[in-house]
Parts: sequence; C-alpha cells; structure tokens
Amino acid sequence: MIRRILTLVLICSVFMISLTGCPRGREDGTYLVGILQYFSHAALDASREGFVNRLAELGFVESEDGNTQFIVYNPQRDAASGALMAARLAEARPDVILTIATGASQIMSRETATIPIVITAVTSPEGADLVESNYRPGRNVTGVSDMTPVALQIELITRLLPDARVIGLVYNAGEINSVIQADMAREAIRAKAGDGFSYITGNVTGTADIADVVQSIVGQVDVIYVPTCNTVAGAYPIVITIAEEAGIAVITGEAAGVRAGALATEGIDYYKLGRQAADMAAQILRGEGVPATMPIQWQQEPGTLFLNTATADRLGITIPEDMLEAAGEIVSD
Repeated sequence: MIRRILTLVLICSVFMISLTGCPRGREDGTYLVGILQYFSHAALDASREGFVNRLAELGFVESEDGNTQFIVYNPQRDAASGALMAARLAEARPDVILTIATGASQIMSRETATIPIVITAVTSPEGADLVESNYRPGRNVTGVSDMTPVALQIELITRLLPDARVIGLVYNAGEINSVIQADMAREAIRAKAGDGFSYITGNVTGTADIADVVQSIVGQVDVIYVPTCNTVAGAYPIVITIAEEAGIAVITGEAAGVRAGALATEGIDYYKLGRQAADMAAQILRGEGVPATMPIQWQQEPGTLFLNTATADRLGITIPEDMLEAAGEIVSD
C-alpha cells in the first residue's frame, strides 16, 4: 500500500513538473538569456528593449552586480550567419532564448528542441510551423504573436481619408507574416467593394527594390497600406518620403511606422510585445511554466490608435477631434 502511494506521488510529481517545469538558472544563482534578432529596425529593436527592461523589473538584471547575462546575436537577415549564431546560442545552453521575428524563430527552433524559446514579432507561430497549436504549442516554443487588427486598420483609412478608394498594399510576398496580413487586408477591402473600394498590390523582394515598387504605384492609389512587414519596416523613410512627395498618406500595421512618419495605425506597440514576452520568459525561468503548455499570446491591448499630426499637417489632412481624443499616442514632430 505504501509503495502504491509513493508511486502515485512520484507519477503526480512528474506530471506537475511537465506542466510547470523546474526553476532554471546556474548553481551560483545567475541566469543566462540568449537573444536572436533577425535584423535591426525600429519595431524589432523596440521589442528587444521591452524584453530586457521588463526582465530587469522582474528581477533578472544585467549589470556589474546583476544576476543575468545576455548573449545577443543579430544576423541582419543573412540566413547562413543566422544558422551559425543559432548553433552558438544552443552550444552556450542559455536558460531561455528570445527570438525576434519569424526568420530568427524558425532558425533557432531547428537548432534546439530542448532549450526553452520565447518568440515575439511572429504573426502566425502555427502557420510558421513553430508550434503544433497556438493554444497548446507542444514543443519548446511559446511566445507572443504580432498579429494586428487588419480590418480595423482598413476601417481607419475610411475614417481619416473618406475620399480614398484605391489602396496600395506594399509588402514582401516572401514573408509569411506579411502574406497573412495582406490577405486579410484584401478580404477587408473586398467587403467594401460595393462602396467603390479596390486595391493595387506592390510586392517587394528586398530593400533594394522598395523605392521602385512604391514609385510605380503612387500614381494609381489614394493611400498606401503597409502590414507588419519586416522588409518594408526597415525602409519606412523611403516609403513615406516617396508617398508624401506624391501627396499620399501611409497607414502602417504598427506604432514604429507612425513614429517614422506614417499617418496612423490602429495597431500594436512592439515595445509592449517585448515586455509581454519577458513575462512569459520569467515564468519559465522561475519554473512556473514550460513552453509546451503555455499558449501563444496576443497583444494585451489590441487596437491602440496612433496618430502623427505632423504628417497630417504636411499632407493637409484634418484628423477628427474624436480620434485625437481617443488616440493612445500622438506624434507631433
């Protein structure tokens, strides 16, 4: 009887550990955190900063007398370099790894199936084959999706630019996250076809052809919409400058675009995404959860309105007073 009870206790303990995990960290009480960021641009940088800052608030501090060390790699979109950096991270055996953007997440998940990975700036973790299910990942990967409220962003165009009818969709068709959102945008625009709405697609293959693609459509569209596309986000100034020279506003899928000069978005803030990812990483470090059973999360405050009044002034656009009052952030210079 006692043996049966001990066996049952052991089974229950193993089961609970599988759900919550064990506290991670080194014997000296310190932690090693890896970060693989696919490349640099304002949104992804903000996500990394939010992650590091939030971890510090939670007690995982990188400083001379802190308890946490970070290993940060950034292959700047180079796949070969990314694979090498992922291998180095895996060899270092960090307690948890943050991956920023779909490309970095896929590279890192192929490198290790045991080290906990927390992802951010990934639109569809399930679609990118990073998890078995967004609701129960089933692997060593979990994190925060950057899926934006695309339909709200298209609706935002009709509120800010009531005369706009032809929407230019600019994105990289080679990025799964961009394709998903562009398809959602097309669906939202088609739903308004009865009111005369249509779209023109401007596909880019890399930063080198962004200027040519935008230049080729500005004479045919009333506004440009850019989903959360890493390729285009790295060249916001190019897109916005060309559009403004043609008297056209740009609507983006996230806040960094508005801060760079786009007119508006009803979207997400990547700094907050990074903070949200840090909360999940802290759970893993404390042994309060394991990626396999931690559902993918979404922006905690979706649909935040960001407006750039300086851009509106340059383009002669009047932003309704009720929108100014409802804005979560206004860029004025």
